[in-house]
Amino acid sequence: MAHTLRTHLAVLGSALLALASCLVAAGPAQAATPFAEVDPAVVASFQLRPGNSFAENDEAIKAVEAQGAVTVRNATQVLTSGGRTGRNGLCHATGLSASLNPDGFCWDKADDTSNSYTDDGGWTPQGLTGSYDAQPDGLWEGRPAFLASWHFSRGMQTGGAHVANEFSRVSLVNAEGGQIRYNHLLLVRPIVGADGKGSFTGVSSHADGVVWYGNKVFVANGRYLQVYDLRHIWQVNSSTKDVGITGSTSSARWSAYALPMIGEYVTTSDGGACSVPADADDPKDRPCLNSLSLDRTGQDGLVSAEYKPGAAGGRVIRWALDADTALPYGHATVAYSSPIWAMQGAATDGTDWYLAGDCPTGVGGGSGDPSGAPYSCIHKTRADVAPHVLTTAPVYTQNLGYAPSTGRIWGLNERINSTDGVRVVFSIDRA
Repeated sequence: MAHTLRTHLAVLGSALLALASCLVAAGPAQAATPFAEVDPAVVASFQLRPGNSFAENDEAIKAVEAQGAVTVRNATQVLTSGGRTGRNGLCHATGLSASLNPDGFCWDKADDTSNSYTDDGGWTPQGLTGSYDAQPDGLWEGRPAFLASWHFSRGMQTGGAHVANEFSRVSLVNAEGGQIRYNHLLLVRPIVGADGKGSFTGVSSHADGVVWYGNKVFVANGRYLQVYDLRHIWQVNSSTKDVGITGSTSSARWSAYALPMIGEYVTTSDGGACSVPADADDPKDRPCLNSLSLDRTGQDGLVSAEYKPGAAGGRVIRWALDADTALPYGHATVAYSSPIWAMQGAATDGTDWYLAGDCPTGVGGGSGDPSGAPYSCIHKTRADVAPHVLTTAPVYTQNLGYAPSTGRIWGLNERINSTDGVRVVFSIDRA
């Protein structure tokens, strides 16, 4: 996501991290603003409305798979097929408090340094989920696994036009035995041509957030909630920049796999854009889905969070899921107005909430980032309680998730450094 950096009045060392436990709202103001519940009458207007795409996409998926230009794979086959090699452990400075036992892994050098502001473009990570969401035991067929979402953009660095969110993808990561191996899956939309033959096109999406739930993968993109099914992973038979099927040749823009959308939901009733209101109790039903996590406490539900650049007031919204179909019921059950500035992620363990965003004034310095960007902060709170800083976190931390099987919070950051890289996937204890 885009970021607005506010002036930080001091650069504090680790000796001052203890001060972060004071109840303060993120941003220049120091007033203790609560994580306040939104009026239930307003929440009742928040809906995930299914589009007509489910039936159409089903027919297109059948047409593609009948042609023989792709080989259908499942998640386990991709996870065990090798691929790129990441690095176990936190290979960059993170700002995470040592008292929270931080751990994690890094991408390979190419993905760590990918730069979306060059003319050739690059991939930027946004969302994170894993087998800790996919299954109650936290494993996918006996192995720990992760899934991250990315968007591809290009241009602007040399004066050219900036092409934003041209493509999107997810990465399936096998972390079995502490070895990090992963494959990229281009997100695609299945289509049927006038000749009745199937093909696919790339999905233009910011891929703001992602949740892996059973065989389903949910990808947030502003007002859209896209749905994918890991039982329909397409292994393509060529490696070029092209996307789609021509004759008997299939390609997914240099990826070995494509993942077709099975359908999508939309949060706005009139087909217009979503918007984050100045007032959390604004009755307009226009929620934005700018991050995603899963809450398995009580009835399973998706948790979305709104990004409000340079301000507080983004909403955290819980959407009910049907465990039998692994699809949303369509309605929100509860929402909160967050006092965290530029909130980038939200997750809950059923009691406490963990919110990623800007740090309060005077916290987050010392990141050493060449741009001068401070660390992000992870804030901890409960309903109607003012948050406090749990820890500083990697620069431009994005989505957060909670792993019930281990009791740890997971997250990742998107910071671009095309020389050395600064991206990590991390986890911390909640205490």
